[in-house]
Amino acid sequence: MNRNRFIYLTDLLLVPVFVLSFYTGVELHIAGEGTDHEVWHNWAVFHTIVSLLFMVLGIVHVKSHWGWYKGLKMIGCKGKRKVVLLLSVLFLLAVVSGLSLILFVDGVNSAMGLWHYRIGIFVSVFGVLHVLKRKRILYKGVRMHVLGKGKGRK
Repeated sequence: MNRNRFIYLTDLLLVPVFVLSFYTGVELHIAGEGTDHEVWHNWAVFHTIVSLLFMVLGIVHVKSHWGWYKGLKMIGCKGKRKVVLLLSVLFLLAVVSGLSLILFVDGVNSAMGLWHYRIGIFVSVFGVLHVLKRKRILYKGVRMHVLGKGKGRK
C-alpha cells in the first residue's frame, strides 16, 4: 500500500470512529446521571475501546501530517491554521485526561470525568468543522482509493 493510500484510509477511518467516540461519550455521561452502575460500566468499556482506537488513528493522522506542523514555524499560525492547531491541542488534552481517567480514577461522576466530557465536546465541535472543511478531499479519496475511480480509471 502506498503512502497516500495509507494516509487517506487512516483519515477515512477516523470519521466513523470519531462519531462512535462522541456518541459513546455522550451516552456514558447520560448513564452517569442514572442509578444503574452496570449500564454506566458498559458504556465506559465501549467508550474506552472506541476512544483508544480513535487515539491511535489520531496519532497516525498527526504523524502523517507532521510536515504541516513543522511548517508552522516558518509560515506562522494564521487563519484556519489556528483552528487546526486548537483542535490538535484539544485532542491532546482529551487524550491526556482520558488516559488519566483510565489509569487513576475509579468510578462514576468524578471531577476529572466531567472535565474530560467538556473537552470532548470542544474536540467534537472543532473535529466536525475540520472534517466538513475537507469533505471534498475525503470524497475524492473515496472515489480514488475505495471505488478505484480517478487518475485515468473509469
